[in-house]
Amino acid sequence: MRKANVIGVGMTKFTSPKALRTYTDMGKEALLDALKDAGVDYKEIQHAYTGWVYADSCAGQKVLYSVGMTGIPVFNLNNNCSTGSNALFLARQAVETGVVECALALGFEQMTPGALGIVFNDRPIPMQTFFEKLYEITPPFPGSAPAAQLFGGAGLEHQQKYGTKNETFAKITVKARKHAEHNERAIFRNLVTLEEVLASPPQAPPLTRLQCCPPTCGAAAAIVCSDDFAKKHNISNPVYIAAQSMLTDFTSSFEGKSPMRIVGYDMTAVAAKEVYEKAGIGPDEVDVVELHDCFTANELITYEGLGLTPEGTAEKFIEDGDNTYGGKVVTNPSGGLLSKGHPLGATGLAQCAELVWQLRGQAGVRQVKGAKIGLQHNIGLGGAVVVGMYRKD
Repeated sequence: MRKANVIGVGMTKFTSPKALRTYTDMGKEALLDALKDAGVDYKEIQHAYTGWVYADSCAGQKVLYSVGMTGIPVFNLNNNCSTGSNALFLARQAVETGVVECALALGFEQMTPGALGIVFNDRPIPMQTFFEKLYEITPPFPGSAPAAQLFGGAGLEHQQKYGTKNETFAKITVKARKHAEHNERAIFRNLVTLEEVLASPPQAPPLTRLQCCPPTCGAAAAIVCSDDFAKKHNISNPVYIAAQSMLTDFTSSFEGKSPMRIVGYDMTAVAAKEVYEKAGIGPDEVDVVELHDCFTANELITYEGLGLTPEGTAEKFIEDGDNTYGGKVVTNPSGGLLSKGHPLGATGLAQCAELVWQLRGQAGVRQVKGAKIGLQHNIGLGGAVVVGMYRKD
């Protein structure tokens, strides 16, 4: 197996759907930025893996053709919120196995205002089992978005098991805004207080509106290549993907009446273990993490799922400031989905871009001092999870 290097990344500013930017415009911008960052011509890309959730078939070609029509294979992906990382997984795999020397991963999303809804009402709903199992445990919460009910249920389970306070979840949003304040690409850069988070309109308990990520538009891209390709382009000591794992649900996701499992806790834990074993590096050695904080409850349980802190200790982890600058590991220095924004198809590649900038020492005010090892976690219900480790020697 060869090394897969990330030699170029690009990312648009994330915006509200009201900005009315098209996915073609955003996707092209992210792609061109990644090519420029890598110093690579589009003609050198041998495979392209493109992802989105809300667009018609072959949207990837529509974006790529505006940059070049070179006849290369274009793979279009949709795995809900993990889509961008799925594209990266396949690009990395193609390079590692020697299928190509250079591949592109591109994710984009043009969303509409409001909570996610069902697009097709005349056929089976992929998420139906997830909600059926949730409602066996807790009744529907009127007026709350379905996704908020799933992740709120996970938060309630953590509270019931370990006594986690409502304030602890809210502190994650406060932290996210502090980090995003210094990210010029983030949608929410204004600071909020703990009191403001708790006083925002209630969603599914224990969540309030400011603890839910916003519908967002944006795009991100990564250029992945072999050592030989990097050397040919005079790129020395690039950031590389040391290990990566992609998993889908186990039967345990729907066993034991556990909302935490329903939203992917077991997938996350197993994928993280695989990554640590493949890389030969444990969670205590990780400097910076970009994880899937679609809701504060998911960030909190993911601390434990990734092994950043033992099960049942996430509250202490937060109270001690171990999830931010000056603590054990900086989580979501970008502001995360809560503050940077969450354009579904682009999120995994936006996480990739942030970690590459961090390991290169190019993150400006939000730079994690001395960062050499980064961890990525991106999950999509339905479901799939991708956990990856990045290194710079």
